[in-house]
Amino acid sequence: MSANGRPSKGPSPTLKLIESSTLIQQGAEAKVYLSPPFPEPMLLKHRFPKSYRHPTLDAQITRTRVQMEARALVRCQRAGVRVPGVRLVDAPVGVLGVEWVEGKSVRKVLGGGAEEEGEEEDVEQLEEEAEELLREFGITRDEIMRLIGLEISKMHRADIVHGDLTTSNMMLRRLPAPSTSSEIVLIDFGLSGTSSLVEDKAVDLYVLERAFASTHPDSESLFGDVLEAYARGMGRAWEPIYKRLEEVRLRGRKRSMVG
Repeated sequence: MSANGRPSKGPSPTLKLIESSTLIQQGAEAKVYLSPPFPEPMLLKHRFPKSYRHPTLDAQITRTRVQMEARALVRCQRAGVRVPGVRLVDAPVGVLGVEWVEGKSVRKVLGGGAEEEGEEEDVEQLEEEAEELLREFGITRDEIMRLIGLEISKMHRADIVHGDLTTSNMMLRRLPAPSTSSEIVLIDFGLSGTSSLVEDKAVDLYVLERAFASTHPDSESLFGDVLEAYARGMGRAWEPIYKRLEEVRLRGRKRSMVG
């Protein structure tokens, strides 16, 4: 009981779940946890309070971002895009729980280099690990590119833009038995939004193209396969997006020259 005789509020059940979970990643905006199995494990994304923001503003921003990410995932699922299923939304606490995806990061499957500046990497070892993963999944790089293009096209047809398309935000997962095939699952929609604008979809593609250039320089030429599959998925909507993508590329080159 509290001092005034009223029942005191106990810890939030969501925060209690966080306390019993395993921290697997920490960023500037959120901490990511793996929950215990109930009966299935969840990936929990906790947007913790930011001391540099006014508490009221911080709570409002956090609540809005959790809700937007959850809605984007639900909208993607309804459109047939392979994304993690939403399992828990506690916007006031800043927690989003989604299906745990058993698979491998596409960045690793393609032998991607370090994500952060200053990270050491053994390029030969990365390539060996990538080849082993390709054999394990029974898939080629070309097939992965086509799967990536298809999923992005389904997402864009639903007027969802990801905002951070990199191979780190894609998982390669086996389909349930008896199938021997695999699928691409798009993850981490924290920067996503709803947009029907050609510009936003072109920028989404450009972000991925630049990610290929920096993280997978040896696979950069394969990005054409991504665009080919994407174009098939978009149909007549592809032409204006392609024209805008060319403009976005030009702007990017000009910024590089100025920098």
